[in-house]
Amino acid sequence: MTAPAIEPDPQWEEAGVRLEIDGGTAVVTLCNPKRLNAQSPAMWRALAAVGRALPGTVRVVVLRAEGTSFSAGLDRAMFTPEGIPGEPSFLQLAAAEDKELDAAIAGYQEAFTWWRRPDLISIAAVQGHAIGAGFQLALGCDLRVVAEDVKFAMKETSLGLVPDLAGTKPLTELVGYARALEICATGRQVGAEEAVATGLASLAVPAAELDDAVKDLAAALLAAPRSAVIETKALLQGAAGRSYEEQRAAERAAQARRLRDLAGIGD
Repeated sequence: MTAPAIEPDPQWEEAGVRLEIDGGTAVVTLCNPKRLNAQSPAMWRALAAVGRALPGTVRVVVLRAEGTSFSAGLDRAMFTPEGIPGEPSFLQLAAAEDKELDAAIAGYQEAFTWWRRPDLISIAAVQGHAIGAGFQLALGCDLRVVAEDVKFAMKETSLGLVPDLAGTKPLTELVGYARALEICATGRQVGAEEAVATGLASLAVPAAELDDAVKDLAAALLAAPRSAVIETKALLQGAAGRSYEEQRAAERAAQARRLRDLAGIGD
């Protein structure tokens, strides 16, 4: 089946985001390397729109970035009194009513949350610096493959803020509470060796091999039947919130659905 054509919004690329679809794989590229793929609300709106636009034939989404760095984090203009033209500054956000401020941050978070949808598996290909919002964007994906030169860092706390782009839960789940706290509170860099050792990344490869390694992983993920992958992902995503007995019951129910589907027996 051929995926329906998507007409990308020109504003996506203006905001530093490009979407390409090849069969069951979508590639989302951060494409503002001159600015080290610094992030802005316009980029976040584009990323959220990309997630909404994906056709149902897409099974794997690859998030990658052009240039030497995955993302240097927030556009520094957001920290100035003037902010980014056309966007609320931090000072304006701080002065907003609670509901308005909460809605603004929730809107920003949309760019970081759709990557874990149950019908997709997402892979972040990360090279160079992934700082703050860049780190959290990589954490939004199901899997991370990194270049050997990668440097993750959560700088928000050092700036008097907190990581608020949906990154704290996956970071804690991946590396544990104590290490997550230490990484966030100190703002230190996490390199490729530590990322793989702690489960933050699945694999580290030389930078020149990063795209090929991710393509190989995407191909392996596409090899299994989609319905079985979706059921397995749901089992694993829900495991932390279930007791051992509840997880066993969830496994039985999922397997019953798979057996009946394979046998052509409806509900």
